[in-house]
Amino acid sequence: MSVWTTTFDHWSGGLWPYLAIVLFGFLPSEAWRAASIFLARGIDEGAEILEWVRAVSTALLAGVVANILFTPSGALADVPLAGRLAAMAFGLAVYFLRARSVIAGVAAGEAAIVAAAYAWS
Repeated sequence: MSVWTTTFDHWSGGLWPYLAIVLFGFLPSEAWRAASIFLARGIDEGAEILEWVRAVSTALLAGVVANILFTPSGALADVPLAGRLAAMAFGLAVYFLRARSVIAGVAAGEAAIVAAAYAWS
């Protein structure tokens, strides 16, 4: 058995998805992030184009959250809609009560969804 066959067998066994994630997910994203540092250097923070980018990114995030809430997949699909909405409302309430702490809101929302999953299982 040659060195190349051994290496190929090693990657075909189960590590190739990690290589694919790095090559096709992480590296292209990092290239665009690095490019944005140089491209955005001279743009004013209050520029109209940045307002538009902020609005588009907020809309995309809202769409992803709505998709997760209303059409979940996997284990989250076993939690009823009322449980998912209650967990989101609890996370938002903690976010605002803790002086707009994203970490506190996310942690509270996650704890609430886990509790809802256990309650309905």
